[in-house]
Amino acid sequence: MSFQINLRSLRILLLSSLMLLAQQALAVCSRAINVPVAATGRSVLINGDNIEGIYPDILRSLGEACKFTLTAVPRARLELLFETGRADLLIPASRTPKRDEHGIFIPLVYNRATLISLESNRTVIVSMQDLLDKKDLKVAVVRGFDYGPAYQDIIKELSKQGRLYMDADPVSVARLLKAGISDLTIMAPSILAGAIMEDARVQDMLDKLRYEPLPELAWGDSGVYISKKSLSNEDRAALKDMLEQVAKSGVVWKSFQRYYPANVLKESIRPR
Repeated sequence: MSFQINLRSLRILLLSSLMLLAQQALAVCSRAINVPVAATGRSVLINGDNIEGIYPDILRSLGEACKFTLTAVPRARLELLFETGRADLLIPASRTPKRDEHGIFIPLVYNRATLISLESNRTVIVSMQDLLDKKDLKVAVVRGFDYGPAYQDIIKELSKQGRLYMDADPVSVARLLKAGISDLTIMAPSILAGAIMEDARVQDMLDKLRYEPLPELAWGDSGVYISKKSLSNEDRAALKDMLEQVAKSGVVWKSFQRYYPANVLKESIRPR
């Protein structure tokens, strides 16, 4: 059974629950905060010029203290914008050493990437080495996604073996899986499932997904990075204070529970 949800109703509930946070925020940003975003499951939903989802709704709820200007960009470009100081926030983002060089991280939930494929009789893959040894399996990933050093290592090795497809977004990866061009992907289940739920071309895949956690891809922090380069000290402090309040409120986890079926969250998202 597909997971049906009234996004408008959930958005109203979310904004209502966050209104108090905005009213309690003491610091006010000196300028509009530049937040380029890329489609990321139901965390960020992009339909033309319309940008919605869990994190856009949270940022907009803080509008009394800071105005956030959201723009849609490809994921790979988003990473470059943040690294070069042309993005004030990177959201959502898994915590990685590379990103720590460019921003201050505020954890919001725990997440992890897993192997994801369509259901089959294939033997379970138990480790990254096991995946590397199964040289007949093709793997697709989203260009610009990063789940830490172990993820980067496996991507490099798969590329050397000529088994890697890199595509622009999760829906494109889902279509590769559905067409049989790729056998597997590596990403957070909430991202792939969220993308599938929003695209009629691949919605029939949702109940056929197989999740295989790997020990090398452990649970880690997911949240938001505040730029060290583009913001004044005052604005950086104001954003840090507001986003820490959001983290303590528990509203992010509650939003994930409203936007996703329980079996998807079990494999990819945990509350802090």
